Amino acid sequence: MSAGLRMLTRSRSRSPRTRPRGGGEEPASIPRREVAAEGRKKHRPGKCQQKTQRLHVAYEALDGEKDEGAEPLKVSTWEPQRWQQQLANIRTMRSKKDAPVDQLGAEHCYDPSAPPKVRRYQVLLSLMLSSQTKDQVTAGAMQRLRARGLTVDSILQTDDSTLGELIYPVGFWRSKVKFIKQTSAILQQHYDGDIPASVAELVALPGVGPKMAHLAMAVAWGTISGIAVDTHVHRIANRLRWTQRPTKSPEATRAALEEWLPRELWSEINGLLVGFGQQTCLPVHPRCQACLNQALCPTAQGL
Repeated sequence: MSAGLRMLTRSRSRSPRTRPRGGGEEPASIPRREVAAEGRKKHRPGKCQQKTQRLHVAYEALDGEKDEGAEPLKVSTWEPQRWQQQLANIRTMRSKKDAPVDQLGAEHCYDPSAPPKVRRYQVLLSLMLSSQTKDQVTAGAMQRLRARGLTVDSILQTDDSTLGELIYPVGFWRSKVKFIKQTSAILQQHYDGDIPASVAELVALPGVGPKMAHLAMAVAWGTISGIAVDTHVHRIANRLRWTQRPTKSPEATRAALEEWLPRELWSEINGLLVGFGQQTCLPVHPRCQACLNQALCPTAQGL
């Protein structure tokens, strides 16, 4: 077998000698003649013999190396039917970029003139406020916070009552006051006032979920770490059957989408579907008559 090949099956190997676990004496060795005689008795051919099965092994060639005798590795990947046409239609419907997310999303809520560390903190804060909240309400809260100088230190110096008044009426504003204070203290103590640069560290912060973490990585750090899935993306992906089976949570939808959606589309898909969900594919009474995907959408066909 070529040194440039990696075998993709595993075989059990038995060590010729196995020491007893308890550390006792090794069993006495059996003379070879007795072993051979015993083997002949046990392995005499009988009336019914099992046929020797030939193991079929596939190999994967390493980078830069080819082996004509190696069988190519086949990887079957599921993908939804006609998804390219559905995506093209959504791009057409979103071409004006006039949905709330296009003007009031996280990438529009921070102060572009602030130092990089402060900008990243403001991005994270806007994402924390946006949960279960319309973009217009989040943008208003961010404007009020920025008017007072939105930094880690300024938030920690603001009492809970005042902070609540500034962010109200965002959804679950009382809980968000607590989470913002706790997260800001962690950032000051452990990150020198900056935000973490990994999804694992971001989701460990109070009040920060996976969607916020992936968006923070994209907007604040310029790194595409995964697909950010909110209620809009979750709903539309299931309506279009973009998941191999129905999913019950945004995280399950994210994992299902990342299995087949080309990585170069990960950065685009959140904003595209969020705006589409805000304008056309509404949670209740979707505007299927105005949708270019009406004939391609399995859900629209069932209405």
